[in-house]
Amino acid sequence: MNKQQRFSRRTVILFWLALVAAVIGTLIALEQIAILYVLATVALVALLLVVAFADLEKVDAGGAGAFSQDSN
Repeated sequence: MNKQQRFSRRTVILFWLALVAAVIGTLIALEQIAILYVLATVALVALLLVVAFADLEKVDAGGAGAFSQDSN
């Protein structure tokens, strides 16, 4: 079953970006810097966990992966 998506992937990412920007702007305007520190720390830990558990063994040695095309 092939369901058609309501929004494209790019549109969803832009919605998330706007939401995060609004939350950060509101926290700055309300001077809730302590909450911003906690959110930044949690986001950094999440990023480090993603990098730590990434399966880097299957990445090509060339680095380009599927984007490189041999013309030979």
